[in-house]
Amino acid sequence: MSNEVFRKGIKIDYNKSNLFLNMMYKNAVGRFLLKPLTAVCVSKAARLFMTSKLSLPLIKRYLGKYDIDLSQCEKTEFSSFNDFFTRKLLDGNRTFSDDPNKLCSPCDSKLTVFKINDDSVFEIKDVSYTVAELLRSNSLAEKYKNGWCFIYRLEPTDYHRYAYIDNGVKTKNFYIGGMLHTVQPIAINRVKVFRQNSREFTLLRTENFGDVIQIEVGALFVGKISNHHEKARFSRGDEKGMFEFGGSTIIQLFKEGAVSPDYDILMNTIDEKETPIKMGEVIGYK
Repeated sequence: MSNEVFRKGIKIDYNKSNLFLNMMYKNAVGRFLLKPLTAVCVSKAARLFMTSKLSLPLIKRYLGKYDIDLSQCEKTEFSSFNDFFTRKLLDGNRTFSDDPNKLCSPCDSKLTVFKINDDSVFEIKDVSYTVAELLRSNSLAEKYKNGWCFIYRLEPTDYHRYAYIDNGVKTKNFYIGGMLHTVQPIAINRVKVFRQNSREFTLLRTENFGDVIQIEVGALFVGKISNHHEKARFSRGDEKGMFEFGGSTIIQLFKEGAVSPDYDILMNTIDEKETPIKMGEVIGYK
Protein backbone atom coordinates (compact mmCIF):
# COMPACT_ATOMS: atom_id res chain seq x y z
CA MET A 1 0.00 0.00 0.00
CA SER A 2 1.33 3.45 -0.93
CA ASN A 3 0.29 5.23 2.29
CA GLU A 4 1.23 4.33 5.86
CA VAL A 5 -2.27 5.36 6.92
CA PHE A 6 -5.21 3.43 5.49
CA ARG A 7 -7.20 5.82 3.30
CA LYS A 8 -10.80 5.92 4.44
CA GLY A 9 -13.50 5.59 1.84
CA ILE A 10 -16.77 7.46 1.48
CA LYS A 11 -19.88 5.31 1.48
CA ILE A 12 -21.66 5.49 -1.86
CA ASP A 13 -25.14 6.87 -1.27
CA TYR A 14 -27.23 5.93 -4.29
CA ASN A 15 -30.14 8.05 -3.15
CA LYS A 16 -28.22 11.21 -2.29
CA SER A 17 -28.69 14.04 -4.78
CA ASN A 18 -30.08 17.51 -5.08
CA LEU A 19 -33.77 18.29 -5.56
CA PHE A 20 -33.41 18.62 -9.33
CA LEU A 21 -31.78 15.19 -9.78
CA ASN A 22 -34.32 13.54 -7.47
CA MET A 23 -37.10 14.93 -9.61
CA MET A 24 -35.49 13.85 -12.88
CA TYR A 25 -34.50 10.31 -11.93
CA LYS A 26 -37.15 9.29 -9.38
CA ASN A 27 -40.24 11.03 -10.75
CA ALA A 28 -42.18 9.61 -13.72
CA VAL A 29 -42.57 13.04 -15.31
CA GLY A 30 -38.89 13.74 -14.78
CA ARG A 31 -37.87 10.49 -16.45
CA PHE A 32 -40.09 11.42 -19.41
CA LEU A 33 -38.12 14.66 -19.75
CA LEU A 34 -34.73 12.97 -19.45
CA LYS A 35 -34.37 12.15 -23.15
CA PRO A 36 -34.52 15.74 -24.45
CA LEU A 37 -32.67 17.11 -21.43
CA THR A 38 -29.77 14.67 -21.78
CA ALA A 39 -29.37 15.27 -25.51
CA VAL A 40 -25.94 16.54 -26.51
CA CYS A 41 -27.46 19.64 -28.16
CA VAL A 42 -28.90 20.73 -24.80
CA SER A 43 -25.50 20.45 -23.15
CA LYS A 44 -23.96 22.42 -26.00
CA ALA A 45 -26.51 25.18 -25.47
CA ALA A 46 -25.68 25.20 -21.76
CA ARG A 47 -22.00 25.45 -22.71
CA LEU A 48 -22.65 28.59 -24.75
CA PHE A 49 -24.04 30.26 -21.64
CA MET A 50 -21.24 28.96 -19.40
CA THR A 51 -18.57 30.35 -21.76
CA SER A 52 -20.19 33.81 -21.90
CA LYS A 53 -19.82 36.81 -19.58
CA LEU A 54 -23.43 36.25 -18.53
CA SER A 55 -22.23 33.34 -16.40
CA LEU A 56 -19.76 35.41 -14.33
CA PRO A 57 -22.16 35.96 -11.36
CA LEU A 58 -22.19 32.19 -10.80
CA ILE A 59 -18.51 32.19 -9.80
CA LYS A 60 -18.99 34.04 -6.50
CA ARG A 61 -21.82 31.74 -5.45
CA TYR A 62 -19.75 28.67 -6.37
CA LEU A 63 -16.71 29.88 -4.41
CA GLY A 64 -18.85 30.49 -1.34
CA LYS A 65 -20.68 27.19 -1.51
CA TYR A 66 -17.64 24.96 -2.02
CA ASP A 67 -14.92 27.01 -0.26
CA ILE A 68 -12.50 26.82 -3.21
CA ASP A 69 -8.98 28.20 -2.68
CA LEU A 70 -7.95 30.27 -5.71
CA SER A 71 -4.49 30.95 -4.26
CA GLN A 72 -3.35 27.66 -5.80
CA CYS A 73 -4.42 28.75 -9.30
CA GLU A 74 -2.48 30.46 -12.08
CA LYS A 75 -5.05 33.27 -12.22
CA THR A 76 -7.89 34.60 -10.09
CA GLU A 77 -9.76 36.69 -12.67
CA PHE A 78 -11.90 34.88 -15.25
CA SER A 79 -13.78 35.67 -18.47
CA SER A 80 -16.66 33.23 -17.81
CA PHE A 81 -17.78 30.53 -15.42
CA ASN A 82 -16.27 27.88 -17.68
CA ASP A 83 -12.95 29.75 -17.67
CA PHE A 84 -13.11 29.55 -13.87
CA PHE A 85 -14.20 25.90 -13.86
CA THR A 86 -11.29 24.81 -16.07
CA ARG A 87 -8.79 26.93 -14.11
CA LYS A 88 -5.22 25.64 -14.12
CA LEU A 89 -3.28 25.13 -10.89
CA LEU A 90 0.16 26.58 -10.27
CA ASP A 91 3.10 24.25 -10.96
CA GLY A 92 3.87 22.04 -7.97
CA ASN A 93 0.30 21.61 -6.73
CA ARG A 94 -0.06 18.19 -8.39
CA THR A 95 3.13 16.11 -8.70
CA PHE A 96 3.85 12.59 -9.96
CA SER A 97 6.35 10.13 -8.51
CA ASP A 98 9.41 9.46 -10.68
CA ASP A 99 9.37 5.81 -9.56
CA PRO A 100 8.36 3.83 -12.69
CA ASN A 101 6.86 1.09 -10.51
CA LYS A 102 4.25 3.43 -8.98
CA LEU A 103 0.87 3.99 -10.63
CA CYS A 104 -0.35 7.55 -10.03
CA SER A 105 -3.86 8.90 -10.43
CA PRO A 106 -4.52 10.91 -13.61
CA CYS A 107 -6.94 13.26 -11.83
CA ASP A 108 -8.66 14.40 -8.67
CA SER A 109 -11.65 12.13 -8.08
CA LYS A 110 -13.48 9.53 -6.03
CA LEU A 111 -11.92 6.20 -7.09
CA THR A 112 -13.25 2.65 -7.25
CA VAL A 113 -11.51 -0.38 -8.80
CA PHE A 114 -13.02 -3.53 -10.26
CA LYS A 115 -11.59 -6.80 -11.55
CA ILE A 116 -12.72 -7.53 -15.11
CA ASN A 117 -14.01 -11.09 -14.95
CA ASP A 118 -13.81 -13.85 -17.55
CA ASP A 119 -16.83 -12.41 -19.33
CA SER A 120 -15.33 -8.90 -19.44
CA VAL A 121 -18.02 -7.51 -17.14
CA PHE A 122 -17.68 -5.15 -14.21
CA GLU A 123 -20.43 -4.08 -11.84
CA ILE A 124 -21.37 -0.86 -10.08
CA LYS A 125 -24.11 -1.27 -7.48
CA ASP A 126 -25.93 -4.16 -9.13
CA VAL A 127 -25.67 -2.75 -12.66
CA SER A 128 -23.33 -4.62 -15.01
CA TYR A 129 -21.37 -3.02 -17.82
CA THR A 130 -19.36 -4.94 -20.37
CA VAL A 131 -16.11 -3.53 -21.66
CA ALA A 132 -17.36 -4.28 -25.17
CA GLU A 133 -20.33 -1.95 -24.62
CA LEU A 134 -18.05 0.81 -23.43
CA LEU A 135 -15.70 0.50 -26.40
CA ARG A 136 -18.16 -0.84 -28.97
CA SER A 137 -15.50 -3.43 -29.86
CA ASN A 138 -15.61 -7.08 -28.83
CA SER A 139 -12.08 -7.77 -30.08
CA LEU A 140 -10.57 -4.87 -28.13
CA ALA A 141 -12.52 -5.76 -25.00
CA GLU A 142 -11.25 -9.35 -25.15
CA LYS A 143 -7.68 -8.12 -24.63
CA TYR A 144 -8.59 -6.75 -21.18
CA LYS A 145 -10.23 -9.86 -19.80
CA ASN A 146 -9.05 -10.56 -16.22
CA GLY A 147 -7.47 -7.12 -16.02
CA TRP A 148 -8.47 -4.13 -13.87
CA CYS A 149 -10.99 -1.34 -14.38
CA PHE A 150 -10.28 1.91 -12.51
CA ILE A 151 -13.22 4.36 -12.32
CA TYR A 152 -12.46 7.96 -11.38
CA ARG A 153 -15.64 9.95 -10.67
CA LEU A 154 -15.04 13.69 -10.69
CA GLU A 155 -17.41 15.91 -8.79
CA PRO A 156 -17.96 19.60 -9.67
CA THR A 157 -15.56 20.68 -6.90
CA ASP A 158 -12.69 18.50 -8.18
CA TYR A 159 -9.86 19.82 -10.35
CA HIS A 160 -11.16 19.07 -13.85
CA ARG A 161 -7.88 18.72 -15.72
CA TYR A 162 -6.30 15.28 -16.13
CA ALA A 163 -2.82 13.95 -16.91
CA TYR A 164 -0.96 11.02 -18.45
CA ILE A 165 0.00 8.31 -15.97
CA ASP A 166 3.30 7.29 -17.61
CA ASN A 167 5.67 7.85 -20.52
CA GLY A 168 4.50 6.49 -23.86
CA VAL A 169 2.66 7.09 -27.11
CA LYS A 170 -1.06 7.28 -27.85
CA THR A 171 -3.38 6.48 -30.71
CA LYS A 172 -5.91 8.97 -32.03
CA ASN A 173 -9.04 9.74 -29.99
CA PHE A 174 -12.16 7.72 -30.74
CA TYR A 175 -15.42 9.56 -30.07
CA ILE A 176 -18.63 7.68 -29.27
CA GLY A 177 -21.80 9.77 -29.33
CA GLY A 178 -24.63 9.36 -26.87
CA MET A 179 -26.68 11.19 -24.26
CA LEU A 180 -25.34 13.16 -21.32
CA HIS A 181 -26.66 11.88 -17.98
CA THR A 182 -25.32 13.03 -14.66
CA VAL A 183 -22.66 10.69 -13.18
CA GLN A 184 -24.09 11.07 -9.66
CA PRO A 185 -24.92 7.72 -8.00
CA ILE A 186 -28.68 8.32 -8.33
CA ALA A 187 -28.38 8.05 -12.13
CA ILE A 188 -25.87 5.20 -12.11
CA ASN A 189 -28.40 3.16 -10.13
CA ARG A 190 -31.15 3.75 -12.71
CA VAL A 191 -29.58 3.98 -16.17
CA LYS A 192 -26.48 2.47 -17.73
CA VAL A 193 -24.76 5.84 -17.69
CA PHE A 194 -21.30 4.77 -18.83
CA ARG A 195 -22.71 2.84 -21.78
CA GLN A 196 -25.08 5.59 -22.88
CA ASN A 197 -23.11 8.76 -22.24
CA SER A 198 -21.02 10.51 -24.87
CA ARG A 199 -17.42 9.51 -24.40
CA GLU A 200 -13.98 9.53 -25.96
CA PHE A 201 -11.27 6.88 -25.62
CA THR A 202 -7.73 6.26 -26.71
CA LEU A 203 -5.08 3.56 -26.38
CA LEU A 204 -2.08 4.61 -24.31
CA ARG A 205 1.00 2.50 -25.02
CA THR A 206 2.85 3.09 -21.76
CA GLU A 207 6.40 2.15 -20.79
CA ASN A 208 5.55 0.57 -17.43
CA PHE A 209 1.86 -0.44 -17.43
CA GLY A 210 1.39 -1.90 -20.90
CA ASP A 211 -1.42 -0.88 -23.25
CA VAL A 212 -3.90 1.14 -21.18
CA ILE A 213 -7.29 2.24 -22.51
CA GLN A 214 -8.46 5.57 -21.12
CA ILE A 215 -12.08 6.64 -21.56
CA GLU A 216 -13.33 10.13 -20.75
CA VAL A 217 -17.09 10.20 -20.14
CA GLY A 218 -19.18 13.34 -20.52
CA ALA A 219 -21.93 14.16 -18.02
CA LEU A 220 -25.04 16.29 -17.68
CA PHE A 221 -24.32 19.77 -19.09
CA VAL A 222 -20.77 18.80 -20.04
CA GLY A 223 -20.93 19.38 -23.79
CA LYS A 224 -17.22 19.04 -24.44
CA ILE A 225 -14.37 16.70 -23.52
CA SER A 226 -11.21 18.64 -24.40
CA ASN A 227 -8.29 16.34 -25.14
CA HIS A 228 -5.18 18.23 -26.19
CA HIS A 229 -3.64 15.66 -28.54
CA GLU A 230 -4.45 13.15 -31.26
CA LYS A 231 -1.57 10.75 -32.02
CA ALA A 232 1.27 11.91 -29.79
CA ARG A 233 4.18 11.00 -27.54
CA PHE A 234 3.66 11.87 -23.87
CA SER A 235 5.50 11.93 -20.54
CA ARG A 236 4.36 11.06 -17.04
CA GLY A 237 2.40 13.94 -15.54
CA ASP A 238 1.87 15.83 -18.81
CA GLU A 239 -1.60 17.31 -19.08
CA LYS A 240 -3.80 15.16 -21.33
CA GLY A 241 -6.95 17.30 -21.33
CA MET A 242 -9.83 18.71 -19.31
CA PHE A 243 -13.58 18.57 -18.82
CA GLU A 244 -15.75 21.65 -19.10
CA PHE A 245 -18.50 22.41 -16.58
CA GLY A 246 -20.15 19.56 -14.65
CA GLY A 247 -19.27 16.27 -13.03
CA SER A 248 -17.45 13.76 -15.21
CA THR A 249 -15.77 10.35 -15.17
CA ILE A 250 -12.53 8.78 -16.39
CA ILE A 251 -12.25 5.01 -16.84
CA GLN A 252 -8.92 3.21 -17.28
CA LEU A 253 -8.59 -0.41 -18.37
CA PHE A 254 -5.41 -2.37 -17.60
CA LYS A 255 -4.50 -5.77 -18.98
CA GLU A 256 -4.10 -8.83 -16.78
CA GLY A 257 -0.89 -8.69 -14.74
CA ALA A 258 -0.11 -5.06 -15.60
CA VAL A 259 -0.94 -3.41 -12.24
CA SER A 260 -1.92 -4.10 -8.65
CA PRO A 261 -4.29 -1.53 -7.10
CA ASP A 262 -3.56 -0.31 -3.58
CA TYR A 263 -5.07 -2.54 -0.92
CA ASP A 264 -7.02 0.25 0.78
CA ILE A 265 -8.69 1.34 -2.46
CA LEU A 266 -9.61 -2.26 -3.26
CA MET A 267 -11.01 -2.86 0.23
CA ASN A 268 -13.00 0.37 0.10
CA THR A 269 -14.52 -0.67 -3.22
CA ILE A 270 -15.51 -4.08 -1.84
CA ASP A 271 -17.17 -2.22 1.05
CA GLU A 272 -19.07 -0.08 -1.53
CA LYS A 273 -17.01 3.01 -0.76
CA GLU A 274 -15.22 5.49 -3.01
CA THR A 275 -11.68 6.62 -2.12
CA PRO A 276 -11.02 10.38 -2.47
CA ILE A 277 -7.72 10.94 -4.29
CA LYS A 278 -5.75 13.73 -5.92
CA MET A 279 -3.96 13.84 -9.27
CA GLY A 280 -0.52 12.28 -8.91
CA GLU A 281 -1.39 10.32 -5.76
CA VAL A 282 -0.06 6.75 -5.76
CA ILE A 283 -2.96 4.31 -6.27
CA GLY A 284 -1.16 1.10 -7.26
CA TYR A 285 2.00 -0.59 -8.48
CA LYS A 286 3.46 -2.12 -11.60
